[in-house]
Amino acid sequence: MPVIRVVLAEDGVLLRAGLAGLLERFGFDVVAQAGTADELTDAVERTRPDLVVTDIRMPPGFTDEGLRAAVALRRADPGLAVVALSQYVERSYAAELLDSGDGVRVGYLLKDRVVDVEDFVATLRQVVAGGTVVDPQVVRQLLARRRDPLARLSPREREVLALVGEGHSNAAIAARLVVTEAAVGKHVGNILAKLDLPQTEDTNRRVLAVLTYLRATTG
Repeated sequence: MPVIRVVLAEDGVLLRAGLAGLLERFGFDVVAQAGTADELTDAVERTRPDLVVTDIRMPPGFTDEGLRAAVALRRADPGLAVVALSQYVERSYAAELLDSGDGVRVGYLLKDRVVDVEDFVATLRQVVAGGTVVDPQVVRQLLARRRDPLARLSPREREVLALVGEGHSNAAIAARLVVTEAAVGKHVGNILAKLDLPQTEDTNRRVLAVLTYLRATTG
């Protein structure tokens, strides 16, 4: 059986060392380890591994840097096998990761549900062999997102979108919420991005956003 070359990305030093030791014990070759998303990208470019195993929350922001790096790496090399490990489901990029590379050679696992070492190792080998492995909880949350297009919006973004739907301008919304007009503009930009609206003229995108809101709230 060919040795699988792995780049391992995890900001926790002890956990990273433990995972590296585990993988090597089962015959993997950990060719590089990374503690940040930038280090992950550099390591993949330098070593050209068969598999990337990466945490999602990494420095500097500890939000979704690891997942965004994985998406970018798969975009550059759709054949690269990637398994994301996380304590939670990051829906904004999870779907994009799972859709990349025709949806093969990719996995998304929740850390606290990985309870059997041999199953975990078998999962990694399955992904490298061309499989797709997704934790059932991830699947449920992604399906919920597709049923409710507003699920990705924060409470404030929902509030702003409701006011847009009532026909208010950014200036009027800013006055109503007692925030700056620039802050409202940022919220609107986030809303348009999270609703995956096509890149057309901004006014038309606002109309599409309102239509999405009305469909979701009126059933």
